[in-house]
Amino acid sequence: MPAMPASDRAPDGGHDHGPDPAGLVVAPFRGLRYDPSRVVDLAAVTSPPYDVIDPDSAVHLEELDPHNVVRLILPRDGTVGAAAAGDADGRSRYLQAGAALDRWTTEGILCRDDEPALYVYEQAAPGVLQRGLLAAVGLRDPSDGVILPHEDVMPGPVADRLELMRATSANLEPILLAYDGGGETARVVDGVCASEPLLATTTEDGWLQRVWAVTDVAVHERVARDMAPRTALIADGHHRYATYRRLQAEHHDGGDGPGDWDLGLAMLVDSRSHPLRVQAIHRVVAGLPLTRALEQAGAVFRVGPDSYDLRSALHALDGATGRHPFVITDGDRYTLVEDPEPSALEDAMPAAAHSADWRALDASVLHSLLLSRLWQVDDDSRRTMYLHDASSAVRQVARSAGVAVLMRPVGLGVVQAMAARGERMPRKSTSFGPKPRTGLVMRLLDR
Repeated sequence: MPAMPASDRAPDGGHDHGPDPAGLVVAPFRGLRYDPSRVVDLAAVTSPPYDVIDPDSAVHLEELDPHNVVRLILPRDGTVGAAAAGDADGRSRYLQAGAALDRWTTEGILCRDDEPALYVYEQAAPGVLQRGLLAAVGLRDPSDGVILPHEDVMPGPVADRLELMRATSANLEPILLAYDGGGETARVVDGVCASEPLLATTTEDGWLQRVWAVTDVAVHERVARDMAPRTALIADGHHRYATYRRLQAEHHDGGDGPGDWDLGLAMLVDSRSHPLRVQAIHRVVAGLPLTRALEQAGAVFRVGPDSYDLRSALHALDGATGRHPFVITDGDRYTLVEDPEPSALEDAMPAAAHSADWRALDASVLHSLLLSRLWQVDDDSRRTMYLHDASSAVRQVARSAGVAVLMRPVGLGVVQAMAARGERMPRKSTSFGPKPRTGLVMRLLDR
């Protein structure tokens, strides 16, 4: 894999860039990967997806290796992407991330594969095995019914990812798509995994990560035919997918024809062979004292018993028998609240505005009633943070002089049914996993 300067970037190759309006486009691309001989350990240069990394984890990842991909996906003060002095909006950090990507590519830290490939990706841990396909996927409007979102997005994260994507001209991390599989693609994935991988590493969390490159054009065509009639659910990466489409629209509005911006990096997982796990995303509301939060919640919710450690609080949440249970905590005291008054639910979520399934979601009750009505907090304000792990939420709340709201996960069947109807769940309602590791395979866009 010889190094390739950014100025020599060529199109992915292997496809004509123009998504077929009739179906799901799954195409090969020339992956950008770390040269194993230029880094101490592949695991040390990868990271979880950007939106599950809390500040403590970001610092830890930066310290693992000076070329850890977190310096590209979450540029921040004191790193490769630090904002320049006087740069009030921090925009220069995106430009510096782009400069770092170009520099690492020119220096041969990152190299682009010579041939377009579909990448089979396996993640394994005790009792868990997930396999999928890393590919460039044709971007589609949700109304086409081909790539189905199930959550709303917030403008802030989309704007953030768009600035980064403009500056780097790259898809740095894949979105996660789930499809009801079987068929030729499943046979290709399982067959490839019987051979020696292109790369393998074990990350700090104990997961074995293995990747194979499939360069056979005949296999590409078989997979493309098999996937074309299918639909895919966006399991993870709604904001990145929205960003893909924003970038595509910018190019088209600017007079550009078909190009790499018509596709986005995705991992496609056969939900029949490898069902994804669904977990909750917890909230932290800064500047809200626990006493006041519970007093206001108690006007509508039944306030239950306290717990004094996270494990027992999560056990109480899991075993709650009332409707719409949440645990509200300041990190020291954990209080279960549940069973909001039906009249309050109706006032906050009128039946005429949403379906019964939408109104039955815990996330809908959280956003419409607890946050908006009782606490008068906007779910996309800077006061509201989203954490994919309960422990991270508890750590974060200690810094924010506020409260965390711990939630239960929603069932996969509910997510699929709502997506199929074209109905969107509230933002950050679900966390699907296992999530692809960032930095194993990336995708450059032709400039």
